[in-house]
Amino acid sequence: MTQRPPLNASNTVAAAPTARAKPWRVDFILLGAIWGSSFLATRLSVVEFGTFAMAGMRVSIAALTLLVILAFKQRLPLLAQHWRKSFFVGLLNSGMPFVCFAWALLYVSTGLTAIMNATVPLFGALVAWAWLKDRPTGSRALGLAIGFIGVVLLAWDNVRLPGGSTAGTASNASAMNPIWPILALLFACLCYGIAASFTKRFLTQAPPLVTAAGSQCGATLALCAPMLWLWPAVNPGRTAWLAILVSGVVCTGLAYILYFRLIERIGPAKAMTVTFLIPVLAVLMGVVFLHEAVTLWMLLSGLVIVCGTALSTGLVSVPLGRGG
Repeated sequence: MTQRPPLNASNTVAAAPTARAKPWRVDFILLGAIWGSSFLATRLSVVEFGTFAMAGMRVSIAALTLLVILAFKQRLPLLAQHWRKSFFVGLLNSGMPFVCFAWALLYVSTGLTAIMNATVPLFGALVAWAWLKDRPTGSRALGLAIGFIGVVLLAWDNVRLPGGSTAGTASNASAMNPIWPILALLFACLCYGIAASFTKRFLTQAPPLVTAAGSQCGATLALCAPMLWLWPAVNPGRTAWLAILVSGVVCTGLAYILYFRLIERIGPAKAMTVTFLIPVLAVLMGVVFLHEAVTLWMLLSGLVIVCGTALSTGLVSVPLGRGG
């Protein structure tokens, strides 16, 4: 456990950042709730927009929202200073992952997608370890393992991998071997892991709002041509438009402000453990809004995930020898 240092003049300055670091927990929970709802919004929109049009519209709406906020705060000159690196991180953190997730959701369930998304911290920890030399301590490594076990337990009764019958819920799920959507999801999670370490390495001097806006602008430029080329022949309905607006403004624009702020405050490896909360919160939203059933198995699995998240983010620590 962390020992509290004696209060004196020499550590008064060091204590201030700790006091300011407390609000990150609110951002962490809020981000988990927002991204927990993003899979439903993506599913409702991608079935009518298609993969590239949906992903392109999502980042375009997010970019417009964030640019308006930047202009209101008079921070557009800061974007001009950091545009190259922030635009590039947008390819890794939005462009490619959003395409992969949108395509996968045409063939597999939102539950499986959220569960696969929970592997992001595992990829992120490996990338941060290899690139940034951010070696997970005993408690954090244990938390990552426990959180992933909880995700697997949550899926145990609901998802079967290739050869099963519940991996996909879309009408065309049987036309696609689930291994390909799963590989696409894993590739997206790897992109997230690389993007988080890239942000920590090269964009620490940029405010989170600037990084978020730049990343969405970069993703928009990358997806603009395929979005227009593959625009649906039939105009999507009202529900699909509403879902994509929520996906762009809330699940992307607001969410990435929170996400990059978390990376700035607690580092990429810890920030990405927010994905452990997403399956739990998605289940709760299903109960409230879709009247889905909850079993004791789900509740126990959710408890395991919460415990793993608490350990992996440092909310709780346990002594594990020299590494803990």
